[in-house]
Amino acid sequence: MAQLTMDDVRQILLASAGDDDTDLHGAIDEVAFGDLGYDSLALLEVQSQLQRRYPVKLPDGWPAPGTTPAELLRHVNGLLPVEVSGAGTH
Repeated sequence: MAQLTMDDVRQILLASAGDDDTDLHGAIDEVAFGDLGYDSLALLEVQSQLQRRYPVKLPDGWPAPGTTPAELLRHVNGLLPVEVSGAGTH
């Protein structure tokens, strides 16, 4: 399974926003979701999309409005299974 990237996070955020005017260009990594305009309902959709696309289980209510995209990225990647390169090639 590939790691989650910041581009993936942006794509999920845009899909969850429900607003075509959402601007996620620039350095959003350390900006809290609440400051980006994401309320708890939009973040519930973010959580749902992440759990559909990746084999992770996120706690209820997470990510929260105070969470940043960088924290989300680190947390989700920390939950993903580690790929073993070269396994079974001997």
